[in-house]
Amino acid sequence: MRGPWYGPGIGVLAVLTAVSACGTLPERRDEVTTEVTRFEQALGAGQGERLCAALAPATREELEQSAKTRCVEAIGQAIEEHDLPTAGAVRGVDVYGGQARVVLERDTLFLAHSPTGWKVTAAGCRPRPQRPYACEIKGG
Repeated sequence: MRGPWYGPGIGVLAVLTAVSACGTLPERRDEVTTEVTRFEQALGAGQGERLCAALAPATREELEQSAKTRCVEAIGQAIEEHDLPTAGAVRGVDVYGGQARVVLERDTLFLAHSPTGWKVTAAGCRPRPQRPYACEIKGG
């Protein structure tokens, strides 16, 4: 005799509920765009604390380890050294599950979704033909 008929149905329902909790694609694109806009505003205003708060943990850690200093000082150094551009308007947003890429006029950012929202995993990125992006700020 087989188990209850609802066993597989409960699993499917749990997966559908988890996926729908992530929001629709347009909602996720809007969330990503909002986070990138906040990041760019903080970058333009030189607000290191806000920039550091917007970074994914691995990105923040890599930045601090590379500079051998706290994130606020490290991000300030990265901005000066790499002359991170004022990115301009959003040209495109691609969201793939919990990952996103935002192409701006003069920059490309990558983000990952975490329990606390979208976090920047890489910024100051330039495309390279047939190779991965070259990014000034990135995680390990």
